[in-house]
Amino acid sequence: MDNSPEVKLKNDTQDSEFKHFTVMLNEAVDALCVEENSDKIFVDATLGGGGHSALIASRLSSKGRLISFDVDIDAINAAKKKLEPYKNVTVVNDSYVNIKENLEKLGIEKITGGIIFDLGASYHQLTRAERGFSFTKDAKLDMRFNQEQEFSAWNVVNEYSLDDLVRIFSKYGEERFSKRIARAIVENRPLNTTSQLSELIVNSTPKIKSKIHPATRVFQALRIEVNSELLNFENTLNEVVTLLNAGAIISVISFHSLEDRLTKNALKNFARECRCDRTKAKCECEGKLVEIITKKPVMASEDEIKKNPPSRSAKLRVAKRV
Repeated sequence: MDNSPEVKLKNDTQDSEFKHFTVMLNEAVDALCVEENSDKIFVDATLGGGGHSALIASRLSSKGRLISFDVDIDAINAAKKKLEPYKNVTVVNDSYVNIKENLEKLGIEKITGGIIFDLGASYHQLTRAERGFSFTKDAKLDMRFNQEQEFSAWNVVNEYSLDDLVRIFSKYGEERFSKRIARAIVENRPLNTTSQLSELIVNSTPKIKSKIHPATRVFQALRIEVNSELLNFENTLNEVVTLLNAGAIISVISFHSLEDRLTKNALKNFARECRCDRTKAKCECEGKLVEIITKKPVMASEDEIKKNPPSRSAKLRVAKRV
């Protein structure tokens, strides 16, 4: 049960339209080489607005198949309309952490074509006030990707210890004033809305010249904690590699340094000839699992950045199962 109190908000009317900008649409899908493998099985781990899924589906033959995952029912409903013309697409309302179980239910043992991850929150989630992701809109503290989940940002802000708040603000937000902000939160509980939290952060930190709002890093950290984003992605990436057939592609779009670093290090590890403990006399692992295709991350084009400024921070990394 949601323990947070009822909150009366300033903005009661919301735009119900699902808005989403697909970042690096062509670059990420081109990397999957769908047309050359049009009769194979592909997975979109993060359906979102359905942009990547629709392009993948348009390149599949009648023998090919696409399985798309998302926990957000708003995304599911919007994407289904976009994917309606394609009969070989299965949309699964579940987290990508359960990819293996869901594929098994569908009778699929291996991902033969490739998989794409478009990490982080969608434009819709960030801009819909009632979802509580944004410090620019007054809303109840929420930040859940999965609206069926009970645990929300309210629980983190009002129930975590001082040390735990400092830990997540430092680790997931790389916030230099983590201790100061965490102390202010603990001393001013309960905090129920995004506006209350944002104002507290502004008032508890020094005024310094910066291109980003003082609350940006804390809100990012809260979102990552609420949705277990980094842990879920790391665990799934480790599992997915074993589900890929030789030649299948992994295409990952990340939006901040923590995601990109995790992706880079994981792929680099998978590309090693041996991952066994150095104390072992002989190799007992499977050996090299992937070949890294992108030695440096692919960035959004200047044209895309002009149309959708948040794409400036996006990085695409690609690898092939060997």
